[in-house]
Amino acid sequence: MQNNINIKNRRAKFDYEILDKYTAGIVLGGTEIKSIRLGKASLSQSFCEFNDAGELFVVNMQIDEYSYGGHYNHKPKAERKLLLNKRELKKLRKEVTTSGLTIIPLNLFLNDRGLAKINVALAKGKKLYDKRDTIKDRDNKRDLSRIKKSFNN
Repeated sequence: MQNNINIKNRRAKFDYEILDKYTAGIVLGGTEIKSIRLGKASLSQSFCEFNDAGELFVVNMQIDEYSYGGHYNHKPKAERKLLLNKRELKKLRKEVTTSGLTIIPLNLFLNDRGLAKINVALAKGKKLYDKRDTIKDRDNKRDLSRIKKSFNN
């Protein structure tokens, strides 16, 4: 079994300032976990929200249909329940409702037992000038590493 599945949300750290991270289990059906094991999932444009019963769901996460699933296949963009402790759920719900923060998925991975887990983060949206600062810092680091590399050779 291939255990090195690590599907990342590349836009998350660019669009949001990460405040706190949690690892959650995810409720999946048979064909969903098979598609994830093949690496056929995407976290871009996905976010997490609470329902009326206080349960946390990941919304807009794309898991492609399993090619050998037949009529037992799942819906690719269905809401999927996340499994966290009550204490963590209560803390997240309080932060989201009072502070206006959001919960975003960072990456989806398989643990050593073969179970799908998802890292979610409590995050604050960045403004346009914060994004420009991020781009400028990244460019400066790249230029500095190029200069160091040419200096060493």
